[in-house]
Amino acid sequence: MTTTTAPRPTANRRAWTMLALGVAAQAAGTLVVSAPALLIPSLHAHGMPLPAAGLLAAAPTFGMVLTLIAWGAITDRFGERAVIAGGLVLTTLAVAAAWAAAGDTVLLGLAFLAAGMTSASTNAASGRVVVGWFPKERRGLAMGIRQMSQPLGVTLAAVTVPQLAETAGVRASLVLPVALCAVLALLCAVGIANPPRPSRETAAAEQVANPYRSGGFLWRIHAVSVLLVVPQFTLSTYGLVWLVGLGWPTGAAGLLVGGAQFVGAIGRILVGAWSDRVASRVGPLRIVALSAAVVMGVLALVDATHLAAGAVFLVVATSVTVADNGLAYTSVAEAAGPFWSGRALGAQNTGQFIAASAVGPGVGALVAGLGFAASFSIVAVLPLLALPLVPRSDRSHD
Repeated sequence: MTTTTAPRPTANRRAWTMLALGVAAQAAGTLVVSAPALLIPSLHAHGMPLPAAGLLAAAPTFGMVLTLIAWGAITDRFGERAVIAGGLVLTTLAVAAAWAAAGDTVLLGLAFLAAGMTSASTNAASGRVVVGWFPKERRGLAMGIRQMSQPLGVTLAAVTVPQLAETAGVRASLVLPVALCAVLALLCAVGIANPPRPSRETAAAEQVANPYRSGGFLWRIHAVSVLLVVPQFTLSTYGLVWLVGLGWPTGAAGLLVGGAQFVGAIGRILVGAWSDRVASRVGPLRIVALSAAVVMGVLALVDATHLAAGAVFLVVATSVTVADNGLAYTSVAEAAGPFWSGRALGAQNTGQFIAASAVGPGVGALVAGLGFAASFSIVAVLPLLALPLVPRSDRSHD
């Protein structure tokens, strides 16, 4: 048992304020990263080849992969307030550069790359500030709410960027990301406070030591998350295509896929609250992994047998396959401790982004060669492989 001079966090009004600012900051970062992909129709209509537009769309994600761990290390050293507010200032400048470079493909791509590199600051730091301000018995719920930032950012991008780009041009579609990041940079600079934590001088040795060298817990959680992100992105990437293949109109299928993402976001909150109630992250994580295998297998059966109500099964499967994110994220932060959680969360996100980027071409090749039923069956094996990797008990430096 560790004794420190830092007071134990309580879920007071200040903690909820930190959560609200963290969600808003992460949503703004997600808006920035999502925007280029939604510009593809407009860019292509104005003469840009699809491969070039696709590279532009991938630039922010690649930028994030390059800097996530570095931002985490900076957060561990200087705290969340400086990283979130400063990162949003840099993101504002990067998106403003994209606005200025809208007529030059190379410069626009470099600006989007820089926007991804800077917006990665909100990923590790916003999760770390939530973990720091909430007590352990409320962190699952808080981190589940924090995970709402991604669908919020994607939705905001989806309802603004394509329409503005089509009616007023690429520059007009980037005004909202610039303004939102600038406003939130100011709000976070004023409103975010670094959580109470022990100093390095007063902390116990195990809190300061590198947690990756003291056991395999973090490595196992990272590996589990990489395996479980594949079903999640399989459905978010190809769910629309699958529904259209079942005879759904494209518009209706798009609405259903979007709605399923929000149902999944609510599910993350409920699963987080469940982990608080049972005082365990890895126990629910194991059940979610098994459930993900089951629902992907059910989708394969639905496709093979042409069962009715495919949409219902897709909504259920989407909800299940996103439920692990908050659990794993909270587990990583608690296991890494106050001096390593930024880097650990950066590593967690990096692994997931790399795996997610392989889903598009990888699962696409499977679907083209084998069809959806076989592809869903193959994807269902990955959560089963994750099961033995889930640690038997939680690890925490609280």
